[in-house]
Amino acid sequence: MSSGLAPQLLKRLYVRLWRLAGGLAEGVGLLAWLDRRAGERRAAHWLRSLFAIHDIEAMVGLDVPWWTYRASDLVAAHLAARPGARVVEFGSGASTCWLARRAARVVSIEHHPGWFPVVAGVLARDGLDKVDLRLIEADSPPLPGGPYASGKPGQQRQSFRRYAHAADDLPGPFDLIVIDGRARLACLGAVLPRLAADGLVVFDNARRARYRAGLAELIRSHRLAALETRGLTPSLPYPEATLLLARDPARLESLRAVAGP
Repeated sequence: MSSGLAPQLLKRLYVRLWRLAGGLAEGVGLLAWLDRRAGERRAAHWLRSLFAIHDIEAMVGLDVPWWTYRASDLVAAHLAARPGARVVEFGSGASTCWLARRAARVVSIEHHPGWFPVVAGVLARDGLDKVDLRLIEADSPPLPGGPYASGKPGQQRQSFRRYAHAADDLPGPFDLIVIDGRARLACLGAVLPRLAADGLVVFDNARRARYRAGLAELIRSHRLAALETRGLTPSLPYPEATLLLARDPARLESLRAVAGP
């Protein structure tokens, strides 16, 4: 078994086990009990979210993106202070719905032709018409190597140049940029010049080895302030890391003050 295949099989097994556990929890009333308490206690919300792994409708019902809870709190405070916020997001899902409830306009770039109609259906069902959801698939033919190549195990032969530059012709600047899809470093490098002076960037899963060196270089070359939020994350049984970036260090400090410790 290849080194890239084994983690994927383990992930699928993990998801199936939680789906099975979810059916049992629903049968004994545990999910309903957690639903009643999820809005009041974060521990209950997190525990409920474990049963929502890879279930967009359940995650949308919990009204939470798949970032660390701390990052979600800080981004919510950022958007609350900007009623006309423009957002561009690379990688759609539950976060797209969450953003649509808090921003004036969201453009979400999705690469997967199978996932695109799922997200579009949830947006339509919930009447979230602030979202411009765009499907931009992998390059065909793929570009050999280089910054646009996918680093995801099993997809290294795909490239995403068109995807990474999907925001080039959008009106900016952007108050919030979310990097949570394919070719993340290429997306960040392409869209950073469009970040508003007091804007914010969300870069999820920032501690993955394939991002570390390139991310550190982009932070250095663009003179960005960085705040890593690490800890409790919806639907994950282990702590994750979501990185927040800003041009002005004072922006991150002010968010800390508003959102609390």
